[in-house]
Amino acid sequence: MKFERCARGAIVAVAGALLLSSCAVNERDLGDGSGSDLSGTIVGSGSSAQQAAQEVWVAGFQSDNPDVTVEYDPAGSGAGRDTFTAGGSGFAGTDRAFDDEEVAADEFASCVPGRGIIELPTFISPIAVIFNLDGIESLNLDAATIAGIFKGTITQWDDEAIAAQNERTDLPSTPITAVHRADDSGTTENFTDYLHAAAPQIWDAEPGGEWPYEGGEAAPQTSGVVDAVRNGTGTVGYADASRAGDLGVVSVKVGGEYVPYSSEAAAAIVDVSPFVEGRTKGDLAIEIDRASAEAGVYPIVLISYLVGCQEYRSTEQAELAKAYFGYVISDEAQAAAEEAAGIAPISLTLYERAAVAVESIR
Repeated sequence: MKFERCARGAIVAVAGALLLSSCAVNERDLGDGSGSDLSGTIVGSGSSAQQAAQEVWVAGFQSDNPDVTVEYDPAGSGAGRDTFTAGGSGFAGTDRAFDDEEVAADEFASCVPGRGIIELPTFISPIAVIFNLDGIESLNLDAATIAGIFKGTITQWDDEAIAAQNERTDLPSTPITAVHRADDSGTTENFTDYLHAAAPQIWDAEPGGEWPYEGGEAAPQTSGVVDAVRNGTGTVGYADASRAGDLGVVSVKVGGEYVPYSSEAAAAIVDVSPFVEGRTKGDLAIEIDRASAEAGVYPIVLISYLVGCQEYRSTEQAELAKAYFGYVISDEAQAAAEEAAGIAPISLTLYERAAVAVESIR
């Protein structure tokens, strides 16, 4: 909305990030580098869930900055964090924030020691539970049933636990093949975090990026999971909702209702969730309230971050990261990613904090 865009410009001006003469003149509020003499290459690596969004972000940013090259390798969140930590990339895309131990270790090779990192929640999207059953487009499932399916204790589609929640659906006796990520994945970590928080009596493994149980079918990256579900029979998996396509999807029980995924429901769970305590002002990691019973929230949500240095060892990398991150949080870039990848654009409150964080990059 125009009002929100102008409000964002005002916020940044108050924060001292930019002085805008008119919101209508320039709706990109922070650091996109438009009309500048920026040049060089910055490399990012990480989240495959971010791939579609990164493609439109890179295209838009490079259109305004033809002498800049942004390269993004959707190798997976774990690989992205490792590459950034080792100094092999200027930024990372990750479907989970760095944890307290990783942040405290302060071993980020591209960053000036002791200055910390920037983590911006730039990609907010529901994770869809997707399935392939002939003639069935949607199912209602609670957390315990989803946990049983993926743990392997519920093995047929006409199991009573599923049937009781879908009385008007003619469920087949087809065996269930549960597909999970083969690689270290932030999507897996978010999905297992939900299962552990909402169905701990079933899902007794700690949340993590690597699949914790034996059995099921493993597939690499988001595209591999989606392909395995689409090409199978009786298959079920989890993936960024933008990749669900024509597959069947699950509405998840929250409180007394079943909530289908949507960008609005994903944004709602973020709004009721707190920031991680003890982080710097530029580290905007969020602690998602997976067990929320609030009306209209969808708890299986992925908050994917752009991660960079608070202070880079390389001045060129600092300038490029600051400009690119500023573009990604802008209204134009968030709207483009909403259209291309189905994300929930970051809220005005998140934008305010992210703008200050971007402006602090050195």
